[in-house]
Amino acid sequence: MFADRDPMRQPAQSFNAFALNDNELSGELPTLHEILYLRRGLTQAGGKLPLFDLDGQSIDEAIVRRCIDRGWAEPWFNNPLKPEWLVCKLTAAGRRVAQAL
Repeated sequence: MFADRDPMRQPAQSFNAFALNDNELSGELPTLHEILYLRRGLTQAGGKLPLFDLDGQSIDEAIVRRCIDRGWAEPWFNNPLKPEWLVCKLTAAGRRVAQAL
């Protein structure tokens, strides 16, 4: 900045931001934990959803149950060695949710 010049101030530019709701999601949106859970199934064969998170901790059963209740996941098969494990896979609706967000 030169000492002999007055700074010319420009008014701030205004803009309009519009949210486009083109993701075809309806109903209740998933939480961050549900999104992370569902997205892991996008890269697995058959849409298999994980039993453990990236830190090796088991996925909270409440997250799995909410995804099943909302139709984003479905039980896949029962594990005879670990019957308490809930092995699930993505549904078509779950795949849309995971890809849209």
